[in-house]
Amino acid sequence: MRRGWVAVAAATTMLLTACGGGAPPVDGGDSRIAGEITVLTNRTDQVADGTLKKYADRFTKLHPDVRVKFEGITDYEGETRIRMNTDSYGDVLLIPDDLAVSQYPTYFAPLGTADDLSPKFDFTEYATVANQVYGLANIGIATGFVYNKAVWDQAGITEWPTTPQQFIDDLRAVKEKTQAIPYYTNYRDGWPLRQWTDHIGGPNCENSAKDALATTPDPWAAGRDLHTIDGLLYSVVHEKLTEADPTTTDWESSKSLLGSGRIATMFLGSWAVPQIEKAAEAAGHNPDDIGYLPFPALRNGHLCTVVQPDYKYAVSTHSRNKAAARAWIDWFLTKSGSAQAEEAISTLKGTPLPPALKTFDDRGVRIMAETQDKASVVSRIDKGAQIGLDTPDYRRRLVDIARGAAPGDQDSYFAELNRKWARSQQKPGG
Repeated sequence: MRRGWVAVAAATTMLLTACGGGAPPVDGGDSRIAGEITVLTNRTDQVADGTLKKYADRFTKLHPDVRVKFEGITDYEGETRIRMNTDSYGDVLLIPDDLAVSQYPTYFAPLGTADDLSPKFDFTEYATVANQVYGLANIGIATGFVYNKAVWDQAGITEWPTTPQQFIDDLRAVKEKTQAIPYYTNYRDGWPLRQWTDHIGGPNCENSAKDALATTPDPWAAGRDLHTIDGLLYSVVHEKLTEADPTTTDWESSKSLLGSGRIATMFLGSWAVPQIEKAAEAAGHNPDDIGYLPFPALRNGHLCTVVQPDYKYAVSTHSRNKAAARAWIDWFLTKSGSAQAEEAISTLKGTPLPPALKTFDDRGVRIMAETQDKASVVSRIDKGAQIGLDTPDYRRRLVDIARGAAPGDQDSYFAELNRKWARSQQKPGG
């Protein structure tokens, strides 16, 4: 739910090189790996169903003097940030998204140098301060639409849409020829609306697009990524191709609805594909009906998807068993097979693409990640503008305007967003 590679012509260039036997231990060769460690996680489902315990059992066979405990947190971001005001926030944790990279050395122990770790793991630049890496992501996430292929087939759609208008036309066909809701906003839960931000850079297939926001006064002008991204969402809602009342949506039930064909399409990171497949199977439907579509914007003959890291694993600077904590991170990222079990993009260099993205490779979709050189500047501008690119609120208002529940139209709202952005950009420090 969350940049450094350049766009590549073939999706596999960065990800499918020879593995070379895996990475050396992240624990840096500490002599005694022992003690009890607590791992904070947002995967409450994997705590409840025993998945994480099974991983821990395998780990302790290699390190019998280590005991691993898991603490699942429903409001992970909110509760973890509160706990980080104390000395007690676990031994291993997922770095909260809103924590500035410059603060990492205050809260986390270094895992190794960028020189040592960047040849082995992708996305180390997201958590590097003064050549020290403070967090490692387990998986990378692509951007696109999870869709029910059986429903789209029933609607007579045989090719991927390559323009926003073709996408709208396809959703119209779903509405006219099937009983499915063409698109589901997940408006009430909100966080799925934020995920549209992750595709900045995709419409124009430009890996520096997020950095460019630092000097772009009008990000919602025609032709720019945010105009294309938010314009598509606006059109889908305005054309009444979504659920009747977005204020009543529910994320957990939406997985089953998409898996069983009562919803046709949702914009989500590629991490969601196995969850929807599982929901389809649980509902008595074929998990193979679930597929993944790239955003419909052709650029120089290619569709593009943006890949970025999911949560990054870190070791608390207050941990009394840092060697054990670091050993857990290394094993989990390189030996557990958890990324493959989730059908996700492993950040361990040399790992093949997951099945859900194999079609992207087959069809020449460009996989790219964005540069992060101006991330702090962009964040300051966004905060000063009170827009919230990484929150759902401004897109909730976009949906409300599109469905007639708030005044205005697309043009007036985009003009308002541009004015706020430009004013914030011109402030000192913006």
